[in-house]
Amino acid sequence: MKFFPLEKYNASLVIFPTEMMMANTPTHRAALLRHMEQNTNRLIINLEQVKYIDSSGLSVLISALKRAQQHDGEILLLSPSAHVRALIELTRLHQIFSIYENQDAAIAHFSCH
Repeated sequence: MKFFPLEKYNASLVIFPTEMMMANTPTHRAALLRHMEQNTNRLIINLEQVKYIDSSGLSVLISALKRAQQHDGEILLLSPSAHVRALIELTRLHQIFSIYENQDAAIAHFSCH
């Protein structure tokens, strides 16, 4: 997981790894929540590289969203692959996350809010 500050928007771009599954989600969850504590609760989570995500990977997204909402933040999802998007839609998470296909559009969302 990599973090890139978007200081102008008080936000961060987070690039998720290729696999988000039970074996690695505790480490990723801790890193993401630590970043949110120390930096910002406004994140664009880039899912473009994610090839595999299971329910524990989705739970990392939900944990981040809950944390953000508690602190007037927001989580946007960026460029999920067809497989990842299908899982997001199957679990109805697309109803609680804003999903963007274009990074500039996601960043522009923060400039308006």
